[in-house]
Amino acid sequence: MFERDFMDYHKDRFTDFSLMVYKNDSLFAVLPANIVGDVVYSHQGLTYGSFVLQENAKLLDAFEAFKVLLGFLYSEGVHYLDMRVIPSFYNSMPSDELTYFMFRLNATLLKRDALMVIDYRNKVKFQKNRREGINKAVRNGLTVSVDTNFEGFWNEILIPNLHDKYNVTPVHTLEEMQLLAKSFPQHIQQVNVYKGAKIVAGTTVFLTKTTIHPQYVSANTDKNAFGSLDLLYDFIVNTFRDDKWYFDFNTSSEENGALLNSGLLFWKESCGARTFTADNYVLDVTSAKDLTLPIL
Repeated sequence: MFERDFMDYHKDRFTDFSLMVYKNDSLFAVLPANIVGDVVYSHQGLTYGSFVLQENAKLLDAFEAFKVLLGFLYSEGVHYLDMRVIPSFYNSMPSDELTYFMFRLNATLLKRDALMVIDYRNKVKFQKNRREGINKAVRNGLTVSVDTNFEGFWNEILIPNLHDKYNVTPVHTLEEMQLLAKSFPQHIQQVNVYKGAKIVAGTTVFLTKTTIHPQYVSANTDKNAFGSLDLLYDFIVNTFRDDKWYFDFNTSSEENGALLNSGLLFWKESCGARTFTADNYVLDVTSAKDLTLPIL
């Protein structure tokens, strides 16, 4: 998600302020970001952003790099840094440096979302009600296909459902998603469920180094009678898992983490998901830029 070919599909919507930190002329860390007034955000156009370190980064060097970044922000007139920490399961190795920095710099925790995630190394089986839904889908003659029918999913399923239920549109337009899928065919897949030739459900799946993440999931009004979502999730949970560690169902909390959606929790946990958290902090650059890190 941090490659320019991905980020720039919506560059007209944001004022980019992405930063790179170097150590001895070698790239050490990056911050995908945009700016609004005197606030820099770990990019608002991405599902997650953050301070991303090279593989051999050590804690004290990482802190110095972050302090250099804060000093630069201050020199540019930035007052606040709004940071969404990458959920830990997306990291290819332990990397909680930023969470520790936020604690030491007295950052304000804006929200903490509850994410439902399957850990493939400690996988819990689908519960009975989900298995019954899969069997129902098979009896109804539903089939699943990995294809390029973004248009059918967007126009016949996703857009109508979001409009009718929430009066909103998808974050990505159909044209944007088709462009991204063409640019990143190994990382973006469309999976659809059909009854005969009719599309009845689908999902646009993002594949990272560690994680499977369905970005959009939607089905027609017959989903409970047909079991289309149960069949769809069973397929994507098992089809793309060979080299992945986690399956990310996304957040099940609302109102900045203050409210849990019990319906979403029940459905995702019955698929074997359990809880991770994702934090969002805001940091006062002016007060944090001169802080040192006490060490023995």
